[in-house]
Amino acid sequence: MTRFAHLAEGYRDQALWPDDERIAWIRKDRWVGFPKAEKVRLMLGELLAHPPRTRMPCLLVFGQTGMGKSHIVERFADENPRTFDDRTGLATIPVVAVQLPPEPTEGEFYDEVLAALGAGFAGGSDIGRARQLTRRLMGQVGARMLLLDEINHMLACTPRQQRIFLNTIRYFANDLRIPLVCTGNHEARAALLTDAALADRFDAIELVRWRDDEAFRLLLVTLAAILPLRNPSPLAEDLFRARLLELTDGNTGRIFRLVENLAVRAIRRSAETIGPEDLDADDLVLPSVTMKEIAKRQGRPVSGAAGTA
Repeated sequence: MTRFAHLAEGYRDQALWPDDERIAWIRKDRWVGFPKAEKVRLMLGELLAHPPRTRMPCLLVFGQTGMGKSHIVERFADENPRTFDDRTGLATIPVVAVQLPPEPTEGEFYDEVLAALGAGFAGGSDIGRARQLTRRLMGQVGARMLLLDEINHMLACTPRQQRIFLNTIRYFANDLRIPLVCTGNHEARAALLTDAALADRFDAIELVRWRDDEAFRLLLVTLAAILPLRNPSPLAEDLFRARLLELTDGNTGRIFRLVENLAVRAIRRSAETIGPEDLDADDLVLPSVTMKEIAKRQGRPVSGAAGTA
């Protein structure tokens, strides 16, 4: 009989590791695919392969905080990395990924793009020079896609700054003839729709909260098969699924974080398994948003419960 048969074949050796190594492995970032994420990655691949034309198609990936938007686009960027030709001394960067600053002005936008290209800029407030340098370098590195993560940060700007920012990214799409991919929340989608020229070329896909359906069951089957616990865990059973959704509100980040906490707790308690009863344990570390919602339902004060996702 195969030892640790409840684990996927490529993950059985991890179950033999010492406790501290297994806990460290659980805490690391890793890619766990699910249907909506794979659909987004497919759409990104099609955009990257799109031939240049006057009006390039663009994509907005939106949803509430913690649904995995940034993780998906970061994964795609990692799968299409920059390369360096030792013979010519030139770099190729097919996907230029930028995380927008909290209040992105036009100048800060160019600063962030230039930083992603590995170029410094000492032009200070000379936006015209920054624009020309950015255009030139994007062409030199063969950029075929610009990823703008957290585009909702522009909502912290004044209405005038927002219009300038939207004009800037529209200019880039037109001038460079490459697709723009933006991630953000529902408010960012509404802001993009205020620019008719941009809204007309952006497709949008929403990462919605999980429901108790077959896709969610398969996600939990996958997690149970890769967590390095030495005994099987009934994560996909009805009672566990329902309670997990209740505690996380179907938010991807909270689901993963809570299951990770449960796995670490199982190792430290030498239980080596996760069950429905563990979701009601007094010593369980819950996401702060979950604690806040539980306090609300129980009629307790929530002012001290800071919510993050």
